Amino acid sequence: MRSNIVVWWIITAFFTTASAIYTVWSLLDPNHLAVEWVGTIALLFVGFMGAMIAIYLRRTYQAQGGELPEDVLTADTDDGDPELGEFAPWSWWPVVLAGSAAVFLLGLAVGHFLLPIGIAIFVVAIVGWVYEFYRGHFAR
Repeated sequence: MRSNIVVWWIITAFFTTASAIYTVWSLLDPNHLAVEWVGTIALLFVGFMGAMIAIYLRRTYQAQGGELPEDVLTADTDDGDPELGEFAPWSWWPVVLAGSAAVFLLGLAVGHFLLPIGIAIFVVAIVGWVYEFYRGHFAR
């Protein structure tokens, strides 16, 4: 976790410095001669977001009361391996779900008649994914 905190502080310093350089560069541009506010504020806010993540990680690190297994060099792989749930590696429903998102977004970009088709595929994909262990070969 300490290395993550350091990386986020480096990101913060980089984007804050980049914001200052961008502001000076836009002022020195002979065609512009003014501060370009969109890029300056965007780079500055990315730096602030990096600082927020670094502060959050630091406070979390202080509150956890010890080292995580990922931070200990002598830790085994099984030390930080919690039970995450049961996932079906053979399931095709996530692919159908991604396809429904693609159809829906294509409907936003091309034609609105695709929106209900994407929503219908989404409903079928969610129901299929939720109930895939209730019927068929893998029923429990």
